[in-house]
Amino acid sequence: MTKWVFSFGDGRAEGKAGDKNLLGGKGANLAEMSSLGLPVPPGFTITTEVCTHFYANGRSYPAELKGQVEAALAEIGRITGKAFGDPERLLLVSVRSGARASMPGMMDTVLNLGLNDETVEALGRESGDERFAWDSYRRFIQMFCDVVLELDHEVFEEILEEEKDRKGYELDTEFSAGELRHLVALYKEKVEAELGKPFPQDPHEQLWAAIGAVFSSWMNARAITYRRLHNIPESWGTAVNVQAMVFGNMGETSATGVAFTRNPSTGEKALYGEFLVNAQGEDVVAGIRTPQNITEAARIAAGSDKPSLEKVMPDAYREFVTISQRLEKHYRDMQDLEFTIERGRLWMLQTRSGKRTAKAALKIAVEMAAEALISRQEAVARIDPSSLDQLLHPTIDPKATREVIGSGLPASPGAATGEIVFTSDEAEEASKAGRKVILVRVETSPEDIHGMHAAEGILTTRGGMTSHAAVVARGMGKPCVSGAGGLRVDTKNGTLMAMGVTLKKGDMITIDGGSGQVLKGKVAMLQPELSGDFAQIMQWADETRRMKVRTNAETPADARMARSFGAEGIGLCRTEHMFFDGDRIVAMREMILADTEAGRRAALAKLLPMQRSDFVELFEIMAGLPVTIRLLDPPLHEFLPKTEEEIEEVAAAMGVSADKLRHRTETLHEFNPMLGHRGCRLAVSYPEIAEMQARAIFEAAVEAAKKTGSAVVPEVMVPLVGLKSELDFVKARIDAAAKEVMAETGVTIDYLTGTMIELPRAALRAHVIAETAEFFSFGTNDLTQTTFGISRDDASSFLETYRQKGVIEQDPFVSLDIDGVGELVRIAADKGRATRPEIKLGICGEHGGDPASISFCEEVGLDYVSCSPFRVPIARLAAAQAAVRKG
Repeated sequence: MTKWVFSFGDGRAEGKAGDKNLLGGKGANLAEMSSLGLPVPPGFTITTEVCTHFYANGRSYPAELKGQVEAALAEIGRITGKAFGDPERLLLVSVRSGARASMPGMMDTVLNLGLNDETVEALGRESGDERFAWDSYRRFIQMFCDVVLELDHEVFEEILEEEKDRKGYELDTEFSAGELRHLVALYKEKVEAELGKPFPQDPHEQLWAAIGAVFSSWMNARAITYRRLHNIPESWGTAVNVQAMVFGNMGETSATGVAFTRNPSTGEKALYGEFLVNAQGEDVVAGIRTPQNITEAARIAAGSDKPSLEKVMPDAYREFVTISQRLEKHYRDMQDLEFTIERGRLWMLQTRSGKRTAKAALKIAVEMAAEALISRQEAVARIDPSSLDQLLHPTIDPKATREVIGSGLPASPGAATGEIVFTSDEAEEASKAGRKVILVRVETSPEDIHGMHAAEGILTTRGGMTSHAAVVARGMGKPCVSGAGGLRVDTKNGTLMAMGVTLKKGDMITIDGGSGQVLKGKVAMLQPELSGDFAQIMQWADETRRMKVRTNAETPADARMARSFGAEGIGLCRTEHMFFDGDRIVAMREMILADTEAGRRAALAKLLPMQRSDFVELFEIMAGLPVTIRLLDPPLHEFLPKTEEEIEEVAAAMGVSADKLRHRTETLHEFNPMLGHRGCRLAVSYPEIAEMQARAIFEAAVEAAKKTGSAVVPEVMVPLVGLKSELDFVKARIDAAAKEVMAETGVTIDYLTGTMIELPRAALRAHVIAETAEFFSFGTNDLTQTTFGISRDDASSFLETYRQKGVIEQDPFVSLDIDGVGELVRIAADKGRATRPEIKLGICGEHGGDPASISFCEEVGLDYVSCSPFRVPIARLAAAQAAVRKG
């Protein structure tokens, strides 16, 4: 019989930390903590395999599940001395989700399950606090209806507010037990009126409905969005954790909190977290009440006048510190902890590896390696390469004038400027239109996930450092200021009021997630310094990786930026990008529109010194490192004049009539230019173009070598080759130009001639092409287009639909299609090496900066990857991790 349910508690567990795929992260770690003898409320986990069965079988359960759940419930009763549904020995439970990957706030939770009109009286007797019992019942009805019965919680909030207004109570006035009993009656009346049936009283009916709701939440909109943003497969499913309730809201000796064993923003080795006295867990993360600091040091640093946990409950605090240190040492990573203190007794509800900023991740990894908790290779492996992007973007210039209009908590570091928007839908619309925005909310909820992703940064007026906005923003690497209580947000009227200033939707603000400041207008930014922990991890990564990392660059600014990020050469210099400015575009148009070779050569003579000076500067910046220069690739129509003014300008420069020029332009029109007259086809039709570019490359190599004293070995790349004969034809022109320049200068030039593999035929005939080519560079942008038969420019209109409907897992233009495009790369690499064992192999498409694609490149044995300058550190780290995985 398949085991669908795993129990834990009382110092024992049927699962362990390594069972994350089966039990989910929460369930596996609850089992592990139980086995370690830590104070964990007993419970059981329904496995992720039940979730898979649930969706594969019309939302039904395996036949054995009910019996296994009942047995596990009985085991909780045995440990606690209570019984589920028994008012004399009252056992209440929580029902929580728990996928194998952490998805904070994305799925549903139900607390206080098992309360009804009878058991609420029992809870009052047992706790000695009737008010607590009826408040728990009120909360349970509201939560159960929202999560399970799909009756929005705002329905109940309205009833609550109406009762407060009717009695003239302040917002924070507490209801008496009798008033709460009356509220519960009103809630139940509303449920029956809205749903046509009474609120369920049978605890077992409540339990199975809650279990079904948690499994169903795996496919809710916010969970689907979160999985898409974090590449979490739908097939993983979620587990369900059922656990005996412990109460942090049983008076002044009870509390609930969230903590990290190190600071998740900075990485500082100090307990970091918040708690609330007399509160349930959701109160901390919801931001409804201002939380208190756990440690006295943190309270003093924050300038808070509210006592710390260290002072309020010293015994529980000391036990919590001991457990925190033990868990960090056991898991060898910073832990994110949830705890409840019930009448002075500490209970651990969760531990998991904590989400952290990139800056914190680097510091924690470096310091844990220094503490011998982990090895250097583990430190390198701990860093998510994509997260380094957080460190490669501007922060506010300390010299800039700051017009501060408010401040809150520095919830997620970095700075961002954008237009104010008040809803997530507005943020998404603005982002699609190319506008940068700051999402301003009273507080965020899981439903805001799409807007938070679209925004440059997030600002909330409520919430603490562990609120939803703070945790999600840190995970996304976006700046966030939370709990900015001095600001007033009026979403209905679209205004933000701060220090006497009223700002409207569309007005510009800047948020500083490092200081918590909110600034009016746009503020000057600075590039970060990539030193300290960053430099240390990069050094360890460079010692580990095999593949080289180059950059795609054709401007001096990009080349210098890439060198500062550790690029080891240029893997792709797109020469066409050098032709679009000023006089160059006019000369380029003259060349294209000339109807004789002599006319073309005259225009190319103007371009030659421009190209040469560009190449000299690139060679100097790279100072002896390899530079791969691609000959002209795009179809000529891209350079043609489009407006009447441009046509007149070129006609005048060429000394021909505008009508003649217009006619020549029309003859160059192509129906499908991506597959048309471009790449090496241009060089075959107009060899003088390749001759000019080759001459410029070789003259620049001679000049740069004299200036720098470093030998320059240019790599001349012929694009879009499908036939060996095409490459032979163009290489002959390149070799001729090299011979002429060597004769003229008396300098011997070492160079390589190769091709970009971007057509399926080239990949399949690589063994033949390698007879001529001295290197292959895989142009995976075009190889993906030609393999799929999809234009990248047009694919956005349907690829996202494909992803949402499960036809593809990810966009093949973002992460390499390993099975198809990757197979062609593998074939070409193997065939190329068979013909020319020493052939140099690299990749220069956008995939060169994608960690998953880089892992494949290591597997295939490519010599280097090349990517945009800002992705060079990401590629260095990903290449190191790929080398470790390959072993």
